[in-house]
Order: sequence, then structure tokens, then C-alpha cells
Amino acid sequence: MRKVAVMGLWHVHAEEYYKSAVCAECEVVGAYDDDKGRLDTFCEKYGVRAFASFDELLASDADGVIVGNATCDHADTIIRIADSGKDIFTEKILAFTVADCHRVKEAVERNGVQFVIGLVHKSLSLPKTVKKVVDSGELGKINYVRVRNCHDGSLGRWLPPHFYNKEQCGGGAMIDLGAHGMYLCSWILGMPDTYSSTFTECCGDGVEDNAVTVMGYKNGAIAINETGFISKFYPMTFEVGGELGRVCMQNGIVMKATTATEGALVEVEKEEGDYMPIYQFLYNDIKPGYGIDEAIELTEMMSRAYDNIVI
Repeated sequence: MRKVAVMGLWHVHAEEYYKSAVCAECEVVGAYDDDKGRLDTFCEKYGVRAFASFDELLASDADGVIVGNATCDHADTIIRIADSGKDIFTEKILAFTVADCHRVKEAVERNGVQFVIGLVHKSLSLPKTVKKVVDSGELGKINYVRVRNCHDGSLGRWLPPHFYNKEQCGGGAMIDLGAHGMYLCSWILGMPDTYSSTFTECCGDGVEDNAVTVMGYKNGAIAINETGFISKFYPMTFEVGGELGRVCMQNGIVMKATTATEGALVEVEKEEGDYMPIYQFLYNDIKPGYGIDEAIELTEMMSRAYDNIVI
């Protein structure tokens, strides 16, 4: 049985990850958060030991740590966890700068610990189905990718207030929800060469809540990543186009139209999903694609998207 500790309850998915550990029949040895009120509320709710300090968590018999603290603190936190010899699961993104990501990588490799980051959509059935169609070659040379992933967190006021804290988050919708679109784009096309972003603020929270980044590639391909906190009833969309056709994930199905189908739009049989990254970590069954190098790529993409905002 894996023994895990929860480091940080700041992230909206922290409680979900705790529940995942319970579901996976792991022993949760305790939790720590630097906000005592948040920590006490969580520990009383779930009957979990509250560590008095981060040092106490590091000295515990946990063999793995689920990191859910503020993104601005990820790098230093994860380095200390690695130096304590414990495996790491972290929410995306890993850090604000590529340099900090490389500090984490050095600590992970120096200590020989496992590292998993929550690039969850790569494990799900429908995105995997899109990827299989792409990899089959049926679309020919790929020249277009578009991801739209958004929700109404700002309109509905259900996001926690600290998710609008630029110092803690690094930005707004793009660095949070838009991270999924970024790694899906690179999953298909690799790392872009150029970036151009348009970010707007509709709800007055101090960070962007409506955002698009367009990325270009030397081979002529274009990737578009759309995200936001102000859209209701908009399904996640993941589409890929090539010289011989297209494939699109939307509304729970994947459809394609290619020269092989003579242009007819047909439904694609769904691929089986993998365990989500948190369960890969908990079950110690880690697949390729969720490691430190992918984490570094995501931070590089985010950094360049924010460095190239068109006003």
C-alpha cells in the first residue's frame, strides 16, 4: 500500500486528489497547508492528521506527496520533497519559469524519485482517439490543431478568490484551464516556433478570463488554443486537420472526414482510456508523457504565450 501525504490545499482539485488516494486504497498519513484555517477545515472534514509544519510532513513515513499548493511555490516545495526522497505528484503548471523547472528536474534526477504531473486529458478516451487517428496517417500531413476548453467559473463565481491572484497563479484562464490546450497542441505538433496571444478581462477580477493563443510552426502548421472562465454550455473541442481530412472531438464523440471515408463524416470507435495521472501515481503504474520533460515543455509554452500578448 502506498502511503501519501497532501502538501497544500490551495488548488481546487486538492480534495479530489485526496479522495482519489482513498479510492485507490492508499494510506493518507496527513496533510499540511500554510493556511491554518484551510488545513483545519480539511482535516476535520476528512479525519486526516494535520501536520504542524512542512518539515513534519517531510519527516513522515509517506513515500509520496500530492502537491496542491500555490503555483508560485511549486518549485521550492517540490525540490524539498525530492530531497526528502519522496515521490511527487503535482498539479500543472509546474512553475512560472523554465529555469525553475530545470531546478526541479535536477532535484528529481539527483534523488531518483518519481515525478508525475497532471496532464489529465492525455489519459482520457476521446483525446486518445483523436491522437490515434492522427498517428494512423489517415489525415496526411497535419497543418492545423484547435483546442477550446472553457467554463463559466467567473460568471458563476464558483472559482475560489485566490484563483484570480496573479502573484500566486501567474495569470488567469490561460495558465490555468488553458494549460490543457497547450499540452494537447504539443502532443500533436510538437513545440511551436511562434506565439501570439490575445487576452481580455470581462469580469473585473484582475486577470484574463477570455484568452486565445495562436502558435505557428516552421512546417506551416498552426495551433490555436482557446480558453476562458466566461462560457456556459460550451463543450470541450479538440480538432486536428491535415491535407487528407480532419478529426474532431466534441460532445462526447469523435468524428472524422477524410479521403478514406470519401469525405463522409463518420464516428470513430473510442480508444480505451488510461488511468488518470493521479491514479498512475497512486498505483505506481506511470505511463510515458506525464513526466518532468513534459512539465518543462508546458511551462515554456505558457511563458512564451504570456510574453507575446497582443494588446
